[in-house]
Amino acid sequence: MSKSLVVDIGGTHVKLMIEGEEQRQFDSGPKLQPGDFVAKLKATTGGWKFDTISIGFPAPIRGGKIVRNPKHLGQGWTDFDFRKALGKPVQIINDAAMQALGSYHGGRMLFLGLGTGLGSALLLENLLFPLELGDLPYRDRDIIENFLGIPGIERLGLEEWKNEVIFAVTQLKKSFIADYVMLGGGNVHRFDQLPEGIERGENENAFLGGLRLWEKNPRTGKPKWQII
Repeated sequence: MSKSLVVDIGGTHVKLMIEGEEQRQFDSGPKLQPGDFVAKLKATTGGWKFDTISIGFPAPIRGGKIVRNPKHLGQGWTDFDFRKALGKPVQIINDAAMQALGSYHGGRMLFLGLGTGLGSALLLENLLFPLELGDLPYRDRDIIENFLGIPGIERLGLEEWKNEVIFAVTQLKKSFIADYVMLGGGNVHRFDQLPEGIERGENENAFLGGLRLWEKNPRTGKPKWQII
């Protein structure tokens, strides 16, 4: 049975996960470029055996290609050939979409990731729609992720930030006619309770999402999940 390495690239850390092993990680940040990433990944996965690689990447992805350089990493990612550099089959997907895929349990689900910025995706049955809601216009002629992401905590203070998140998430749930919102990302732990219809995600769901990328439809043999 083949094993997959799941790589979750965030604005602060790159997390590496494989079944049956403790999670490993290394630092990312605004200076991380593709060559550094590959070298650190190979060094950090020493001793692990895997056949395929799933990568969650913090930028828009279309057709398995990075559309533009990420906001919180270095440059040079858009034309980078991960399969050639890593020597194994690779699937790359937006990092929030990967966590959303691992969080999904049916219905029409809106995923929002509270991290360095604001990750987002919509799932309906076997369809996965990666989104870029962090760029939505918001108050003070700014974008929404600068209120709901880490900058918002510094800008508003923790309690006002929490109120802002609940207000915005409730409105987005209505806008997308979602059955429920899965609230993930590193800052969801700041909430002791969440309103009805808003569920708490776990960062570990990114690992399940990375594994699900390789699932096949048992009838057709084609990929189970369609990424739109």
